Amino acid sequence: MTHQFFFNPYILDNLAVPARGFDVVQDVSEPRLRMYITSRGVKTFFVRKRINGRDRRVIIGKYPDVDIEEARSAVATALEDASKKIQMKRKKISFHDFVQMYLKNCVHRSVGSYDKLVRSIDRHLKNLFDKNVSDITSDDIRETINGIDGAAMAERMHELLQSIFRYAIGTGYVKENPVLQLPKPEQNRRVRPLNKHGLRRLVDAIKNYPDSVMRDAFLMLVYGFATKNQVFSMQWADLDFNRDTWNEKPLSDMAVVLLQDMPQDGYWVFPGRGHGHLTDPRLAWSRVIKEAGIPNLTMDDVYKFMMRHLVWAGDREDLRANMNNLLEELFIIE
Repeated sequence: MTHQFFFNPYILDNLAVPARGFDVVQDVSEPRLRMYITSRGVKTFFVRKRINGRDRRVIIGKYPDVDIEEARSAVATALEDASKKIQMKRKKISFHDFVQMYLKNCVHRSVGSYDKLVRSIDRHLKNLFDKNVSDITSDDIRETINGIDGAAMAERMHELLQSIFRYAIGTGYVKENPVLQLPKPEQNRRVRPLNKHGLRRLVDAIKNYPDSVMRDAFLMLVYGFATKNQVFSMQWADLDFNRDTWNEKPLSDMAVVLLQDMPQDGYWVFPGRGHGHLTDPRLAWSRVIKEAGIPNLTMDDVYKFMMRHLVWAGDREDLRANMNNLLEELFIIE
């Protein structure tokens, strides 16, 4: 259920940021006005409108670039514009050029994630580049999807093409979405192999690893309740041992002890080769999971296991206590 209250600058400036995904709040003064709050702290005004049987969200603008009164005043216009019939464009555009427009207007990612998406598009969708968007058929899409190696990537490109053609419909370049006529590629989901006993074996194997940087980084995957990218890119400047926090997020007792015992003489907590941080130590991880007897385990499996068992709490101290309780329950600490 959407949380409702009277929008004012003080409340919106101090809204709690969700740990992942997004939250939605609703204005009491103008009930049609709502706001997204993402896990990155981005706050966006929007309205909802049902058009042709489908629920559509119309973005008004980001807060505080658009203030509250402007957003309230824009509600009626946004709903009216959303109800207007889309005028079809006679000018044709190639799929390649349209994808560039889509990336510019619809994709908001970090630089690394954005570049990765562009590389995937260039690799897997290049046979569509020279076709006009309006001329692409379901058969063209089917041939493209079937030519992709790997069910997971095929599924992602299928979802991306659906999004691209939804945008093409919304901008008036096509009338129908050719992807909707195709079944979603089937993917055999990998069974995550980690359980409580396996986690204990993993920690024992990590503690036996000879390299101290790798050993501490792998232990932080367990104690830190964070993804491998977040752990490996930790900076000493982001840690506050007076409050036991990392970027304002609580640290478990085991994480604090681990970090305080490490030499704090550089920029990165886990330095890699050269001047950067640790990135993707696959060989070291392979050696650890082989010793633990869990050959198919990934570093992301550890994070997902910990978060699946962690009892979430909005209060920082409560969440920290839940982290410590879980670690004790799993017999990671003695």
